[in-house]
Amino acid sequence: MVKETIDFVRAHYESEKFIPLHEPYFAGKEKDYLNECIDTTFVSSVGKFVDKFEEDIARFTGANYAIATVNGTAALHIALQLAGVLQEDEVITQSLTFIATCNAISYIGAHPIFVDVDQATMGLSPEKLKHFLTNEAIMINGQCVNKSTKRIIKAVVPMHTFGMPINLDDLKTVCDSYNIKIVEDAAESLGSYQNNKHTGTKGLFGTLSFNGNKTITTGGGGMIITNDEALAKKAKHITTTAKIPHRWDFNHDQVGYNYRMPNINAALGCAQLENLPEILKNKRDLALKYNVFFNDKPARFVTEPENTTANYWLNAIVLDNALERDEFLTATNNAGVMTRPIWKLMSGLPMFQKAQKGNLENSIWLEERVINIPSSVKR
Repeated sequence: MVKETIDFVRAHYESEKFIPLHEPYFAGKEKDYLNECIDTTFVSSVGKFVDKFEEDIARFTGANYAIATVNGTAALHIALQLAGVLQEDEVITQSLTFIATCNAISYIGAHPIFVDVDQATMGLSPEKLKHFLTNEAIMINGQCVNKSTKRIIKAVVPMHTFGMPINLDDLKTVCDSYNIKIVEDAAESLGSYQNNKHTGTKGLFGTLSFNGNKTITTGGGGMIITNDEALAKKAKHITTTAKIPHRWDFNHDQVGYNYRMPNINAALGCAQLENLPEILKNKRDLALKYNVFFNDKPARFVTEPENTTANYWLNAIVLDNALERDEFLTATNNAGVMTRPIWKLMSGLPMFQKAQKGNLENSIWLEERVINIPSSVKR
């Protein structure tokens, strides 16, 4: 199967050279917009492209408001803070995620709790969340309190793994019953929908990433999306150093962050977003080809869950065990076809080993078997 996969990938990309996992795709007005930034000298945090990129993202996702940031981690940090998470509070998330999810929780001084994922979505399981809260939490004065630690559980951060939307409707039902805010880590899921609603728009906040390997890129960058006008204004304020607007005076009314996306990055994003429908179609076509190819192979291709539309940011396959995974990774990378395993569980990393966790059987099962395969847009 490994040789067949290598041959299939090379044939698709029509290349005998090194094939990356996911490279950026530039086919529009990127150079024109970047040159405009240089010609006008608006290359930093002030300029028309920042505002335009926010407006375009809000329109595309269906969110009422969007606030651009320097990266997705910064977006998640601010979203958690504005969701009311304080130092020593607790935030439930999944152990099967990229490190940025837990880093953002840690920046606040809060404590992550790890709940298992569903195998089908690779994202936080509503059923496992309900089981954890039923057994480990109690409501006191309208707040969800952890029975063992006595700390308040303020938020839940689900992650839409590789662009596969999770079951947000059921998750929201559970969270609402415990007065817990949802902050969606939608870093990987621009262009993904559950029941025709874009990921990141069902919780209090959603956050996006535009890193160089994402579906569209600004080089580095992120976005907070929300339907709450007051919180959107606060997000924009504290991500621009909490400076009170004035023609010349420097006055700040709280501790803020220098998290505003530069105009030159937003210019790249505006051009990229114009080609997003084409990009999503290209990636869906590749996913369909992969699905057919792996249909009679000893590996399962990961497809979008029921009632969802995935962006297929990173295509993934599931092998039978860790040994087969490692053999596949070795052979493909030796042949110049870049593949990668799914992340190590956060609960296994030294800084999070003492964190409370539920039964992570699905997370462990996926960690041992999932591999990402080349997913770039075909030029």
